[in-house]
Amino acid sequence: MAVGKNKRLTKGGKKGGKKKAGDPFLKKEWYDIKAPSMFNQRQCGKTLVSRTAGTRIATEELKGRVLQLNLADMNQDEDQAYKKIKLCVEEVQGRSCLTDFYGLDLTRDKLCSLIRKWHNLVEANVDVKTTDGYTVRMFAIAFTKRRPEQVRNNTYAQSAQLRKIRKKMVEIMTNEAGKCQLRDLVKKLIPESIGKEIEKQTQGIFPLKDALIRKVKVLKKPKFDITKFMELHADTGGDVDEGAAFGRPENDEATNLLTAGIKQADDEEDE
Repeated sequence: MAVGKNKRLTKGGKKGGKKKAGDPFLKKEWYDIKAPSMFNQRQCGKTLVSRTAGTRIATEELKGRVLQLNLADMNQDEDQAYKKIKLCVEEVQGRSCLTDFYGLDLTRDKLCSLIRKWHNLVEANVDVKTTDGYTVRMFAIAFTKRRPEQVRNNTYAQSAQLRKIRKKMVEIMTNEAGKCQLRDLVKKLIPESIGKEIEKQTQGIFPLKDALIRKVKVLKKPKFDITKFMELHADTGGDVDEGAAFGRPENDEATNLLTAGIKQADDEEDE
């Protein structure tokens, strides 16, 4: 090595040295997740976010965050464990993240359990616009069913029958979703009423079983309206207070001092 060429070796390495390894969780805060009124369990979890620092505001970092939850936990019903719900954080008030419906999906093991040999699998999808301006893409799935006392091994439908079934599926999904708001559509998706309607109306073409809405995606949202959105979270049972609704979370100590002051004044008047 030529003398004087590598000057850094003489200076003792880079300036500053190694940074101290601190716990990253010390710089984070916990926020509660509030589900919309369509679900029984409103307090459905917690989420982490880095504290406000400089131009990075914690509440802005939370908005738009998509969360996936199991419907069995949200409705406290184990029979609905095969459905996954996606929620999107739209507004942050105090320590609460207020969410809106963002999508629905079936678990992989449920879909795998439905598939059988000697049956036709029928699928259809359609884009529908709800009355409150949301554009949703819905995917339906169904399977052909054995007739009573059937001798033949397979239950294959003709291609013309399958085309009619798909057309009927699209028609039912368009009618059910296009004539209601998104919150009413979610209420239909939870008990699988659209799937039952598909089974009922396609009975004359070819009998079907396990007709389900396997997936729902929100493609487009209308312009955000805080008053309409707050209607979804109106009956939170005191989770969101009036002060928080206007970005001013009420301090418990201040409330207690005010109450104590009023009580003291009343006692003095009585004496």
